[in-house]
Amino acid sequence: MAEESTEEQKKPEEEKKKGLLTKLKESVDDKEEQLAILSTFVRLGILIWSGAILTLAYVEMPPAFKIPKQDLDPTFIASVFTGVLATFGVQTAKKGAGVGGGGGISKSDMERLIAAAAQTAPAQTIRIEQAPVKLVPEAKKSDGESS
Repeated sequence: MAEESTEEQKKPEEEKKKGLLTKLKESVDDKEEQLAILSTFVRLGILIWSGAILTLAYVEMPPAFKIPKQDLDPTFIASVFTGVLATFGVQTAKKGAGVGGGGGISKSDMERLIAAAAQTAPAQTIRIEQAPVKLVPEAKKSDGESS
């Protein structure tokens, strides 16, 4: 009986010693799934780090913390932040962009671009709003044929 109680005491100690990676390996058998979960954690860590650095670039800390104001260019950190957000499927949009984005080009801007392109190049832009459309070329009429 004394042996059984010592074995029972050892099991919880072993479970407490297991780290996050060990628990991950035990719960997920497939190596690809393990790497996917690990990459998600790495991306999440980079997202939190870049978000913290961006916050520190724009927020002035109280004097009680005795942290001097950081004068840094947040451009690189912002690009890292938006890049990691994009890996999670989140896309940032510019102000004034309509529903669906469109790269910030309005309908009137698009019409002006089409009109300018029509004047500079011998091409025609066709906008199809309902499908299916079947395009069939006509046979070229010779000069001697009458209509």
